[in-house]
Amino acid sequence: MLRKAAIAAAMLAAGTMPAFAHLDPAEHGSFMAGFTHPLFGADHILAMVAVGLWAAMLGRRALWLVPGAFVGTMMIGFLAAAAGLALPFVEPMILASVVVIGLMVAMAFAVSAPAGMAVVGVFALFHGHAHGGEMGQAGLLGYALGFAAATAMLHLAGIGLGLAFGTFAGRWTTRAAGVVTALAGLWLAAGV
Repeated sequence: MLRKAAIAAAMLAAGTMPAFAHLDPAEHGSFMAGFTHPLFGADHILAMVAVGLWAAMLGRRALWLVPGAFVGTMMIGFLAAAAGLALPFVEPMILASVVVIGLMVAMAFAVSAPAGMAVVGVFALFHGHAHGGEMGQAGLLGYALGFAAATAMLHLAGIGLGLAFGTFAGRWTTRAAGVVTALAGLWLAAGV
């Protein structure tokens, strides 16, 4: 029980990490600026790990299709921002993604792989747009490859946690992680 409480506390702590300045592409390179971008935002970390948790919970083809849809649609949002196309409600939708995907995990909401792809794809568009809007002087390709790699890594972390929780601690642990994620999203939305 203590171990499970520690895991839940660690996930909640991840939602309370302070924001760091993004890396300067001139100093660190475009790839590293892109790679670290999602890692410096608790909202991005929570949503992307939650996508992996939900994919692990859905299983089978969803294990790779749902995270793949997130990364692919995120790139569309990124390209839209890089092209100067506006997208309303970017930050609120990113915060909504943390809460909604966290709740999907918490409720063990089972859907088909295409439905899961559609749900995460909607939110991924906004995550990608945010990355593109903050690209600054970074090179388009290096920056995009960097944040796509970091996103895939966060999805894999969520999948790994989801599979480990399901194997060793029971499915309820994954659901508890979803509750913590949704609560962290509400906390971030409240601006506390």
